[in-house]
Amino acid sequence: MQSELPDVKTFDPRVFEDERGFFFEAWNARKHAETTGYDGEFVQDNQSGSEKGVLRGLHYQVPPRPQGKLVRAVSGTVFDVAVDIRRSSPTFSAWVGVELSADNKKQLWVPPGFAHGFLAISDWAEIVYKVTDYYSSEHDRSIRWDDPDIGIVWPIDGEPILSNKDASAPYLAESEVFA
Repeated sequence: MQSELPDVKTFDPRVFEDERGFFFEAWNARKHAETTGYDGEFVQDNQSGSEKGVLRGLHYQVPPRPQGKLVRAVSGTVFDVAVDIRRSSPTFSAWVGVELSADNKKQLWVPPGFAHGFLAISDWAEIVYKVTDYYSSEHDRSIRWDDPDIGIVWPIDGEPILSNKDASAPYLAESEVFA
């Protein structure tokens, strides 16, 4: 499904439920390529667990090691965000936020050229995400979660719980972004 940003996609899988539980297809290479236009491979699966109020991001990797991410919650609920950081894009600095939960089973495709972050809004949340390139500390970058030039409306009262890295991240205007 199309989001407010044309390159970011949400997936609402078809879930089969009965008295025993449920089944759904969490990953299908053909459907992903048809929906996103990305026909490459995923090289790594990551899993992250967070208590309520933890905000992680906004993270990305710069070329030549950019990462696309396919994100889903496997426990609890997160508010998941993608920010366009392609300077030449007509939607540069625009963002989209989607609630991902173990209940709704939605997934968010965050393509290369976008920063990604999420906020745990349930008492405990775990996300799993596939990435299109391996982690590279040399190419790893962050942007401040509360950058007024981006203006993300996070569903939180007060201050989030941040890592030192995220608390000291630069603003978008000072960040290395995509051309």
